Amino acid sequence: MTRQAPLIGISLKVASTMVFFVMATALKIAAETVPIGELVFARNFFGLFPVLIMVAMRRELGLAFRTANPLGHLTRASVGLTAMVCGFTALSLLPLPDATAIGFASPLFVVVLAFLLLGEKVRVYRWSAVGVGFVGILVVLSPHLGDAELDSNSMIGALIGLTGAGFAALAMITVRKLCETERTSTIVTWFAGMSSVLSLLTLPLGFLLPGQAWIIPDLPTAGLLLLIGLAGGVGQILLTQSYRFADASTIAPFDYVNMLWAIIVGWVVFSETPLPAVVLGALIVIAAGIFVIYREHKLGLDRTKARRASSPSRS
Repeated sequence: MTRQAPLIGISLKVASTMVFFVMATALKIAAETVPIGELVFARNFFGLFPVLIMVAMRRELGLAFRTANPLGHLTRASVGLTAMVCGFTALSLLPLPDATAIGFASPLFVVVLAFLLLGEKVRVYRWSAVGVGFVGILVVLSPHLGDAELDSNSMIGALIGLTGAGFAALAMITVRKLCETERTSTIVTWFAGMSSVLSLLTLPLGFLLPGQAWIIPDLPTAGLLLLIGLAGGVGQILLTQSYRFADASTIAPFDYVNMLWAIIVGWVVFSETPLPAVVLGALIVIAAGIFVIYREHKLGLDRTKARRASSPSRS
């Protein structure tokens, strides 16, 4: 079911980043009137259908629902859903380039959590890269923290975005554990299904926080919600398929193409121009992240299976 065709894998990966940014654009527009919980539900519920079609085409539909570890899937869904809520909130409060750059902290958190939770050996080169990467994150955060000219939404969005990056890393750790016993189709299907159900728990929030009360969308907003889910699901399929043609060390660096789309979409659609500190910090984090990937490749640490089954926090 896999073969080495790096150009196909890279093309699918880049295509997935483009589709995810269609989703992010629709999400940012819809977030002006739709609460985060409803956005998360739409992403997972409507995104489930493309995933099920992919699984059915691979003749794994029956197998996808079979698991001996439902608690593991519940943990993965809970952590991943928290990351998604944080990521969506950051997107609604921050310019696209800023939220995207903060999300790049996730691979750095993965190294730390793999050391703490999985007992993975991390030597001086990767620790150094992680340290440099977090310096870059501080540079990205600097315009949002302690600047009297910026409103509180900017600070809250930055902190929530960083929290989301941490939960996204924890979700990747849970995926790594699940990959020891579960199929990729099982992990992806259970995540989408469980996340759809768990996101319904945000319905009562409207009684406590009126701004988070679910709404009955008008036709244009309903179209945006459908687009968010379908684009997220198609993006997940393209992401999963990309790792069938090349290993993680080849494809993972193309995650950082997201910064290019963030700058273009932010400027064209939302009239957002990234601050120099955000661009500089993002470049530092990207350099550190690519070095981590390079070191893991040199050490023979293949993350391909886990990445095929993962869901980016804002996807």
